[in-house]
Amino acid sequence: MLKPEQKKELEKVALQLRYDIVEMIGIGNAGHLGGSSSLAETIAVLYFNKMNFSADKLKDPNRDRLVLSKGHAALIQYAALCEKGCFPREELKRVKTLGGLLQGHPDLSIPGIEAVTGSLGQGLSIALGLALSLRLNKSPARVYAIMGDGEQSEGQLWEASMAAANFKVDNLTAFLDWNSVQATGHTRDVFNIPDLDKKWASFGWHVINADGHKVDVILAAIEEAETVKGKPSVIILKTIKGKDFSFAEDNPAYHNGTFTDETYKQALKELDAIKAGL
Repeated sequence: MLKPEQKKELEKVALQLRYDIVEMIGIGNAGHLGGSSSLAETIAVLYFNKMNFSADKLKDPNRDRLVLSKGHAALIQYAALCEKGCFPREELKRVKTLGGLLQGHPDLSIPGIEAVTGSLGQGLSIALGLALSLRLNKSPARVYAIMGDGEQSEGQLWEASMAAANFKVDNLTAFLDWNSVQATGHTRDVFNIPDLDKKWASFGWHVINADGHKVDVILAAIEEAETVKGKPSVIILKTIKGKDFSFAEDNPAYHNGTFTDETYKQALKELDAIKAGL
């Protein structure tokens, strides 16, 4: 359980990660604001409270691993890795530029990235392989995989989910970022998949539903997953696409939208207002 001061600190971290996302996108450039900002609290809890991870442990065989299956949301992971000291802050200004370290999707050349992702549906398979390997090596490390809700229409994902349950991979925790919006519209209109919690349970997973914007609830869900033996766990995060940016919330246009000078300033103004209240 988080103490009040720990909860506030993680909320401040999540806010800083959102500032970093805005900085990385900049004015006039397209960037995945929506699906990155919906994960800010989860990424804050994982990297800054839960995971055995630090810049000086990038090669530690017993480090925890995070696979961002929804690789288009790389900006939120880059923000966390930067704040953890894995690479210089000036790289945030060079995202998706020739010669820059940080590209549009996660790449193994980036310190702290465990897998190349972006082709949706593949990340859970990679995470499962990592978890099985760690189990063979009797490592205490855990593996976390973050999936999108639009990604739930990918067949390979469900093959991996069946395999994880079959092999009783209990050192694997998956997250489903259920923000209800994908690249071309709302998920209910593009490819509706109702009752995701029941579907995952029927595939043999321990299912936890959680508010994806409350750091204490997210942490409690992760800790519950750690107690489950003999099966993998999935935490279904109810989130808001574009969280904390009024013009982007629940707006498919900001799945990969472009800041104008006006919206860039508005984004910073809205974050500043939240900061003043923390």
